[in-house]
Amino acid sequence: MTVAVIDSGVADGPAAFRDAVAGGHDASGVGEPDGRAPVGPRPGSDHGSWVASLLAARGTGEDGEDGVIGVAPEATLLSVSIGFADSASPVDFGDQIVDAVRWSVDHGADVINLSLTTNTKSWPSSWDDAFQYAADHDVVVIAAAGNRGAGTDVVGAPATIPGVLSVAGVDREGTASRDSSSQGITIGVAAPSEELLGVSPDGSVARWEGTSGAAPIVAGVAALVRSAHPELDAANVINRITATARPGPEQEEGTQSPLYGFGIVDADRAVTASVEPVGENPMGSLEDWVATYRPAQGEDDGEGAGADAVPETVPPLEPEPEAGAGSGPGADAVIYGIVPVVALGGTATLVVLGAIGATRHFRRVSEEE
Repeated sequence: MTVAVIDSGVADGPAAFRDAVAGGHDASGVGEPDGRAPVGPRPGSDHGSWVASLLAARGTGEDGEDGVIGVAPEATLLSVSIGFADSASPVDFGDQIVDAVRWSVDHGADVINLSLTTNTKSWPSSWDDAFQYAADHDVVVIAAAGNRGAGTDVVGAPATIPGVLSVAGVDREGTASRDSSSQGITIGVAAPSEELLGVSPDGSVARWEGTSGAAPIVAGVAALVRSAHPELDAANVINRITATARPGPEQEEGTQSPLYGFGIVDADRAVTASVEPVGENPMGSLEDWVATYRPAQGEDDGEGAGADAVPETVPPLEPEPEAGAGSGPGADAVIYGIVPVVALGGTATLVVLGAIGATRHFRRVSEEE
């Protein structure tokens, strides 16, 4: 399966990304044509590599036995670089997203991950066509809900766009994160967003948090579902993820919560459970929304990803100490106590084992080889 990471760029140096990225594109106007050069100053420019780590990192060392292993370590990535607010990109942010989404679709993405928010519920009308283009080409689009700690109290676009699977965050107890999540009626599922690890462009491993990390966990699960069930269209891939999610605290199964969506993602059930097919995307129809609401708003409502809309970034982070130093997980540590992600059958079907499931197996917290 091919997953497009629309972000600051997936660095080409770390061993954890060996053979992971099949192609790329720069939509920012300040990156490299292949989308691999981190765009903007650090730590924001590390963001794309951290996101890719959770999604599809291959591990390091002989046979990938060390380092960070992502949810879908056999997925193929497309690195599409965009410029966040501090990147000095000359291209309007809304236009960057349009370019990035369309390029991803045209170059074979089965899943698109957007670990960003505009801190506003609405979006420019130019996004209507871009996201509908993805829907028309059967692409699963996943977006971060945003973080209260970064000023996003309520979910913002693109996580508010109908048809997009928006992802909230939970802590290690499975409770909605106070700072590393948001809330809103468009949330589809929740996934771990605290005490995450990511491979930086220089190969070091950093601790970070936010729904920017929860989103690629779910994107990895979507890749696993598409690999295990190639007959499913995007609507049914999303339905499998939402229908098999486990209820959050005090949430009734089958209900949609503004904190957890349909529940906490369960990768094992998403891949293996028996789920009745659906005819419509449980996250709604953008085409129907546009037909109903866009005429009343006019061609463009004037809001969306303009100069005042700041994509989600992350605070400065220090590299994690080497294994055995005492403050980080040691060898074979499993974040949130989940059974590790495994790949079965060579390049064929990928399967995840575990309770919450959508997480990573960090075999050793150390500098990448």
